[in-house]
Amino acid sequence: MAESIEDLTITYEEDGTELVKELDKAVLSKGAWTTVVFRYQQWEPAKQAYSKDRYSIRRYKKVGGQYRAQSKFNISSSEQAEKLIAILQEWVKQ
Repeated sequence: MAESIEDLTITYEEDGTELVKELDKAVLSKGAWTTVVFRYQQWEPAKQAYSKDRYSIRRYKKVGGQYRAQSKFNISSSEQAEKLIAILQEWVKQ
């Protein structure tokens, strides 16, 4: 768990291998409930390489001075991200 927003990460390592590599992050909202979007790659053992970029939107709740993960939504490809962007842009215009 993290004490500050800057410490929140999606990076995950197991047995010396970085299975989830965080490439970037952006804070969408701050406060008792914080929303962060991450850009990351996931290690694919069969290919012995990292995946194409993926994205994850995560919500954290600050409890007792620590941020705790509450929910997440993973966007598995750039194509899916582009569809989501187009839908949101259309809705915002309405």
